[in-house]
Amino acid sequence: MSRKPLGKDKFGVQKVMRLGDYFGDSLGQFALNSISGLVGQLTYFYTDKVGMAAGAVATVFLICKILDAFTDLIMGYIVDHTKPGKEKYRPWLIKGGIPAGILIALLFMVPQAGDGVKIAYMMITNLLLTAVMYTAICIPYSSLMVVRTNSQEERGKMGTWRAAAGYVSGMVIVVAVIPITNALGGTQSAWIKLGVVFGALVGLALLICYLTTRESATEKGSEVLTEAVQEEAVPFKEAVVKLFHNKYWVIILIVNLLSNIIYGLSNSSGTYYCKWIYGDDNLVGILGAIGMIPTILGFVAVGPMIKKLGVVKTLKVTFMMGIIANILRIFNPYHFAFNVALGCVNTFANIPMMCLLGVMSSMAIDYNEYQFGVKMVASSNSASSFGCKVANGIGASLVGWCLAIANYDATLAVATTATKYAIFTFSIYIPLAMFIAMYILVSKFDLEARLPQIQEEIAKRKAGNK
Repeated sequence: MSRKPLGKDKFGVQKVMRLGDYFGDSLGQFALNSISGLVGQLTYFYTDKVGMAAGAVATVFLICKILDAFTDLIMGYIVDHTKPGKEKYRPWLIKGGIPAGILIALLFMVPQAGDGVKIAYMMITNLLLTAVMYTAICIPYSSLMVVRTNSQEERGKMGTWRAAAGYVSGMVIVVAVIPITNALGGTQSAWIKLGVVFGALVGLALLICYLTTRESATEKGSEVLTEAVQEEAVPFKEAVVKLFHNKYWVIILIVNLLSNIIYGLSNSSGTYYCKWIYGDDNLVGILGAIGMIPTILGFVAVGPMIKKLGVVKTLKVTFMMGIIANILRIFNPYHFAFNVALGCVNTFANIPMMCLLGVMSSMAIDYNEYQFGVKMVASSNSASSFGCKVANGIGASLVGWCLAIANYDATLAVATTATKYAIFTFSIYIPLAMFIAMYILVSKFDLEARLPQIQEEIAKRKAGNK
């Protein structure tokens, strides 16, 4: 039975994606967020389950993330210089997926040896997983959105599906990791078992993503008559210089960096807050379950908000919600119900940015073509991912450094005052500063209004060159 034609979007661009396409594509983000979510839990695992010093863990994390970030630039160069006629992006989902699954389990198999051996093992396994395998998957996967469809409407839906799948994996980790590992005995062995399960899930998700996606704007094997993306190879140094002369890409880079600092902090801080402020680390599961409510509401609301307000105004409204919520938390950071409610507002405030980052990046890539004559798809995404990796490293490291400054001792029965204020710093004060900075930056992003005119100008240039 033939399926109903998809038709064109409101801009007259042919649509090519159906429900199964969106679902399969989103599983790539599910896998990536599963990896980053588990890495976010490692600070607690290393300090409270393996017995490593918080300051040492924080420093190693930052070193790993900086090295990791540079591999993004290298990967972008590799992808952009793939030989013509070969797929640039899809093959990496398989090449990185299986090794990544194995490395997830190895993360938790820290040997019971001296501190030096533990630190070396931590650095090697983290670098192999995040700097090599995660990067080899993430850069090509991020670039797929640009070549999979030419419709901005479908790209927006892809962004929403990806954000939803990524948030699901993140919430599963937040809700389940501590209660499950505690139920299994709360030992290192329990965390290893968890790592094996998540490693298998990551490998399976990337396999399905590989099988369901394509590198052209096609629907059921039929090529849509729109321009295929054939990137011109730009030397690495020249590409970086061009990108930093694209003010919209720079804005996205910084906002992405700040939002990922918040993401890195939230991944690493929740367990400490529940254990030392609320007095029970199992409350992490309850917080995660409650957090699903604003998450679902956020994904339901983001479409109508974008339709009514547009991209920039939607972000400004939600960032302001994050600012207000964190200011209110300062007045009573101990009250469970009060902070849970405001935490829900914070969660809601983060959803639109997760959905719209890919859409805004695609706008900036189109502006590359307008300004420089080349899109530099993978290089643009790799440099953005560079900021993301550094930010996640900073987020995780800030937790460790704040705890180290407070002379954190995991063996105490009650947290010291210094430890409590360290937890407030990375849970409330720093996210507040990040939300304020993001609000200011997106206020300067006027590309959304200019994009139709820019695309028209690009089309005229191409028509004149024929």
